[in-house]
Amino acid sequence: MPTLIGPFSQVLTMSGIPLKGPVRHDDLEIIKNGGVVVEDGLLLEIGLFEELHKTYNEISEVSGSRVAMPGLIDCHTHLIWGGSRELDFERRNSGMTYQEILTRGGGIFDTVSKTRNASSDQLEKDLIERSMRHIKSGVTTIEVKTGYGLTGESEIRLLRSINKVSKAAEADLIPTFLGAHVCPEEYRKSDYLDYLVKEVFPVINTESLASRVDIFIEEEAFPAGIASKYLGEARENGFDLTCHAGQFSAEGVGVAVQNGTRSADHLESIGENDILMLAKSETAAVALPGASLGLGMAFTPARKLLDAGCSLAIATDWNPGSAPMGDLITGASILATYEKLTSAEVLSALTFRAANALGLHDRGKLEAGMKADFISFPSPDYLEILYAQGKLMPSEIWKNGKLM
Repeated sequence: MPTLIGPFSQVLTMSGIPLKGPVRHDDLEIIKNGGVVVEDGLLLEIGLFEELHKTYNEISEVSGSRVAMPGLIDCHTHLIWGGSRELDFERRNSGMTYQEILTRGGGIFDTVSKTRNASSDQLEKDLIERSMRHIKSGVTTIEVKTGYGLTGESEIRLLRSINKVSKAAEADLIPTFLGAHVCPEEYRKSDYLDYLVKEVFPVINTESLASRVDIFIEEEAFPAGIASKYLGEARENGFDLTCHAGQFSAEGVGVAVQNGTRSADHLESIGENDILMLAKSETAAVALPGASLGLGMAFTPARKLLDAGCSLAIATDWNPGSAPMGDLITGASILATYEKLTSAEVLSALTFRAANALGLHDRGKLEAGMKADFISFPSPDYLEILYAQGKLMPSEIWKNGKLM
């Protein structure tokens, strides 16, 4: 039976906004005193509450001033890991670089060791707790990468755990295979990638563990040439593609565009030519302000990317090393301040543009036929969401039309 939910002071549908380029306040469809009708986990109708009330008698009333909008989407996380990396934080603040820590066996390698030693039960318990924290902050879809196993057996174990938790989690977990995070010490880089293609891809496909493949493109991780070959082979094996690109050097953007990846993530160190290349492509640019804050680096040039005509998404990069905060709205609001992004641009980057970066077209907007994933904030005006820099939390969260 259809259920009318409301009335809301404002309903931000995120409809009618282009996938690429700048977004202004006037581009937003804002329905004042609006309502949302849900049925069987989908959105049935969105409009003025009083008008909808004439048709629908089953009502779930919302008391007080509320702003409703689509559920948030975090399109880049490393949410399954073991241990902690507080020592890395201290080392960086004492003058060591990310790359120096990595070459001395710290960084990712430290987390790899702790993850391999952790039980599956513990990894799954931690993943549930992290996903629940995200849900409470309004994130209803969470991409989760592997990458802290770095052997076929360990990486497959992580994918199985993500899929197991996803079946029980209240948010949708989207698994991404990042076996090519860094190269294990016992391999040559090209040999390791060949191993992943020949030995691990078939298991992933046979068990339907993931539909997405990622790679970290940097000289210290995987240089552009062999990364491009790997992405091509991943595509031939039926995977969607994404990549870490442009974090410490401009390397990777060309690889992403040439291989038609869904997104290129990080981009803190890119230049004008890279920005133009992305703007002319269908590859989304994903900014990760949490990593900039964690590493003390420049932010992704989000303003330039938007003005050039790119599709910008914003994600947390939640991980134990460079981005331990894992707060999507706080990170996005800080990026907005430094990059001069409008609230409309940021909210687009956290909803339907983030969905596009994941290749998902059934969420991120409040439109008939979309998944009924939406949230409300205890405020009469959507501008307060980013203004409060993460301190204004959602008061209600609906997943598949059900109040959580």
